[in-house]
Amino acid sequence: MLWTDCLNRLRQELSDNVFAMWIRPLVADETDDTLKLYAPNPYWTRYIQEHHLELITILAEQLSEGRIRKVEILVDSRPGAILSAAEQPATTTAALESTPVVNTSTKSKKDKESELVATKSAKKKLLNPLFTFALFVEGRSNQMAAETCRKVLTQLGESQHNPLFLYGPTGLGKTHLMQAVGNALLQAKPNARVMYMTAESFVQDFVSSLQKGKVEEFKKNCRSLDLLLVDDIHLLAGKEASLVEFFYTFNALLDESKQIILTSDRYPKELTELDPRLVSRFSWGLSVGVEPPDIETRIEILLKKAESNGIDLPRNCALFIAQQVVANVRELEGALNKVVAISRFKGSAIDLDVVRESLKDVLAIRARTISTENIQRVVSEYFRIPLKELVGPKRTRIYARPRQLAMGLARELTGDSFPEIGMAFGGRDHSTVMHACEKVQSLCNEDPIFNEDYKNLMRLLQS
Repeated sequence: MLWTDCLNRLRQELSDNVFAMWIRPLVADETDDTLKLYAPNPYWTRYIQEHHLELITILAEQLSEGRIRKVEILVDSRPGAILSAAEQPATTTAALESTPVVNTSTKSKKDKESELVATKSAKKKLLNPLFTFALFVEGRSNQMAAETCRKVLTQLGESQHNPLFLYGPTGLGKTHLMQAVGNALLQAKPNARVMYMTAESFVQDFVSSLQKGKVEEFKKNCRSLDLLLVDDIHLLAGKEASLVEFFYTFNALLDESKQIILTSDRYPKELTELDPRLVSRFSWGLSVGVEPPDIETRIEILLKKAESNGIDLPRNCALFIAQQVVANVRELEGALNKVVAISRFKGSAIDLDVVRESLKDVLAIRARTISTENIQRVVSEYFRIPLKELVGPKRTRIYARPRQLAMGLARELTGDSFPEIGMAFGGRDHSTVMHACEKVQSLCNEDPIFNEDYKNLMRLLQS
């Protein structure tokens, strides 16, 4: 069927999230030279028209060898075109469901601009239906954050975790977790008022309300929520008027015991560029860090992602990818997407040869940047000990602990074998390296100071 062929091509062209959320649910029907696509609601059709209709039209014409000349996107209420409540994108704007689809060619320029602004504003409040607790892969690096988010859901608005502040480097799942709370709340209470936005979109909406004389409406919308989710709050820096408005919105919601969840790339007290009053309030509730996933978690993320998309990914291939891509989850998923694309292009199953070919650029970069020798240099500088002592035979604690840490980092970041790492550390036996890696893992769990050193070195090496 033509639409099936189009779906296969679109899956390769678009990100997995976009494909699963917007494209796969469409229902298709062919009539003469036209491919008709049916979406569940008017907002859905507008999104397809603005972002994907041109690509779909080109693919349909190519794959039908010129038979299909036109693609239309329509609203349909047939069972096949309607998603369940759990699958539909969550939105705080109920009016989207009833907005009529009209022929934009008959509208004035002013009407079109107004509709475009309204559509863009609505998009900012969408929750990704794929961001659920069920699809979040937990590991040592994010377990506390995930457990806290589940607890927040059962104790919404209680002071001990309001606001909830999730912090850590980009691409580690903070957005996934905060939206999982929103999706779960809307599933349990469909009438709950939930709003998700980035700090940037908060500024855009506020400025737009000022220009249109609708500040009071903006305030009412923001201050009548049950749950406010704001991503990348540090980006409010320098936006003085927006900062003041957010300050009052923040206070109003807290006074009403309404839940607020924020994310940032840094711990609250490190946000020195923001108003100290606001930073102080961020610390009123609970701040939880999200760290880069360890190798076991990265493997599980890859396997779960592959399974959810019907991809046969051997575990040894997942291990290889996880050893090479360590920075964040987004890069991990991007690497998997590239592997899948190469395997489909070659028409072969995924194996280590396909993975190596797909990641050859990543391997070349890592060979230049993260090597055992580089790790040794960074660790010796961090602890201010001579490099020759780090790799030498002395077993005094001042050298032994950094040496074990360096071995653990080498195993985590380079993917080198135990014997290879042992050779780089003065010709030590592979069992010594294995013991060092186990010791590093146990000390990270038991010793906060050691764990902080490990995290700092990981950030230095991955920056």
